[in-house]
Amino acid sequence: MAAHTPTPESRTPESRTAGSLTAVAPDELEALRSELDRIDVSLLDALRLRIACCVEIALVKRTHGVPMMQPHRIGVVQRRAARYAEEHGLSAEFLRRLYDLVIAETCRVEDLVIDGSPAVPRTDTPRAEPPST
Repeated sequence: MAAHTPTPESRTPESRTAGSLTAVAPDELEALRSELDRIDVSLLDALRLRIACCVEIALVKRTHGVPMMQPHRIGVVQRRAARYAEEHGLSAEFLRRLYDLVIAETCRVEDLVIDGSPAVPRTDTPRAEPPST
């Protein structure tokens, strides 16, 4: 009888981690981790810029008496994320949950701005730095 070869799905997280470290050269792994760190910085900068834009939107809403909550706009953003997921082979559920978090945070920040709170996040901060390895 042939020995059972575990598939990636049947292996434990620990065995997947241990196996991947021996299968990849340390320099290659380090290069990939450095690339991931750069991508993370880009992602964090994009989130910071998105929040900064929402602060500007909130200032306009406050000036013109526009309510913070704009449900139709949330739908537009969620539908765009769903299309993006479909077009790029990503999980629509993952992007929906991610945008739920992003939208909740931007709504929180907009509320602070509209209410005139001094606790508004800084939007003039420099670019994020990748973690040192």
